[in-house]
Amino acid sequence: MTGVEAQSAATRAMATAKNEWWRGAVIYQIYPRSFHDASGDGLGDLAGISEKLDYVASLGVDAIWISPFYKSPMRDFGYDVADYRAVDPIFGTLDDFQHLLEKAHRLNLKVLIDLVLSHTSDEHDWFTQSRQSRDNAKADWYVWADPKTDGTPPNNWLSIFGGGAWAWEPRRRQYYLHNFLTCQPDLNLHNKAVQDQLLSDAAFWLDMGVDGFRLDAVNFCTHDPQLRDNPPLKPGERPTDGVPLDNPYAYQRHLYDKTQPETVHFLKRLRALTDRYNARATMGEVSGDDSLSIAADYTRSGDRLNMAYTFNLLTQTFTAEHLRDVVEEMEAQIDDGWASWAFSNHDVARAVSRWGNPGDGEFARLLMALLFSLRGTACLYQGEELGLAEAEVPFERLQDPYGKAFWPEYKGRDGCRTPMPWQGSADHAGFSTAEPWLPVDPSHLELAVDRQDHLPGSLLNAYRGFLHWRRTQPALRFGSLTVKESEAPLLIFERRCPEQKMLAVFNCGPEPRDLQLEDSQDLKALDGHGFTAALENGTLRLPRYGVFFGGMNNEVQQEVSGNGIEGGTNHG
Repeated sequence: MTGVEAQSAATRAMATAKNEWWRGAVIYQIYPRSFHDASGDGLGDLAGISEKLDYVASLGVDAIWISPFYKSPMRDFGYDVADYRAVDPIFGTLDDFQHLLEKAHRLNLKVLIDLVLSHTSDEHDWFTQSRQSRDNAKADWYVWADPKTDGTPPNNWLSIFGGGAWAWEPRRRQYYLHNFLTCQPDLNLHNKAVQDQLLSDAAFWLDMGVDGFRLDAVNFCTHDPQLRDNPPLKPGERPTDGVPLDNPYAYQRHLYDKTQPETVHFLKRLRALTDRYNARATMGEVSGDDSLSIAADYTRSGDRLNMAYTFNLLTQTFTAEHLRDVVEEMEAQIDDGWASWAFSNHDVARAVSRWGNPGDGEFARLLMALLFSLRGTACLYQGEELGLAEAEVPFERLQDPYGKAFWPEYKGRDGCRTPMPWQGSADHAGFSTAEPWLPVDPSHLELAVDRQDHLPGSLLNAYRGFLHWRRTQPALRFGSLTVKESEAPLLIFERRCPEQKMLAVFNCGPEPRDLQLEDSQDLKALDGHGFTAALENGTLRLPRYGVFFGGMNNEVQQEVSGNGIEGGTNHG
């Protein structure tokens, strides 16, 4: 896409942004098991979320996304759905959810809920019926296949959670597909009746008043009907983002087990449904060998998802070069689509640990500014605003089946799912009056909400200040983004909209840096964001992990001279 086309796409986006709340919004992700326990059983619940919504609203976010709370056997903690229209008793009741929804709306918070479309629990009534025979009413609601003549599975597809992706059902003498746990059979969305039912279940929640959905593993919704083998990953080809190399899933190119063209047809049906309601949004999770391209495809043309995020910035790599490459690739492909971005979530180690700087407050502030300066919608995972590091969970307390399968090289997802610390000196950090389902990490106590709440220099208040400032900056919320040439560890964005032009400079390294700017008389340092980088006589002085935001003259485009770096002197 050319620069003119990119600017045109951005202009079209800005024209509708004020009527589409999700554009440029910040969405706060809540993992309900670990947020707050109101019932006193050691598990977070819907009533606990309601109790803490005032805190969430104080951050300056626009919406919440709640991970699954449906009826479930909880083998994958709610992502194995047994009833799409029921609340699991451990989380409360439908009335509890309705109360949460009403309170959130009073606080001007939109509410997105997880929608798991690619698979169910094996305890769902649909699967209980489907597995009985080859000729019942639900026989074709899941992905069934005959064995090869030697009795082995129909192809070489693998499960992300380890082993083959096929499980044997003796009653049908067939295999069923499970891209995740064996107890999570894949739905057959090639069957229109399955699509119709899922859309009806989505409408149930839209009628209740939810503001949209986060769509789990959305590109897993359809498979190759010919069941062709996936080819091996060739040397130099990029494996699936977010999958560790000690997992055999990373050794295939996933051409046939997911990301089929039929998924787009279903997404169009889903979008047609949500468009019948006012101001609803859909956000897809995409994981693949070329996930940025998939995310662009799933959000373009105005008739698919509203936005999508990938795992490209949820990996182990943190460098200015990697960030620049991902952002530039997304910008080159997204066209009139819309990206969402996250640095942490319930599936990956927390960012400050994953990227090697736990306990470094300046690094945590840099990540905050970076995330909220990208073009798109930002997702903030609970506890990131406190600077929480990945928790240490001993093997005997481990709950995650993914972690148990790949221990000790991969410790699973429990370290990012430990209880939210509300009170530093209270039992169980104020999360619950009972022993929590996962232990509270002692290092989290000093970062608890009550320890930071009234501390002017705390990371929590830095988030509040930055997010409230960001609301006043249209270029950051709606503007186009151009990556400017620079040398690592610097990363430079230009954000533009009709009302504002802004230069954003990030020092992604642990040493101070100086940057010589041309035509700096047309650049004015912006205030109110909480960062202290200084512009002096054309030289921008960035502290370690420092950030600068400058307003630009509307008639003048700033350019960074040369390689962008003039030494790395210690100027504090």
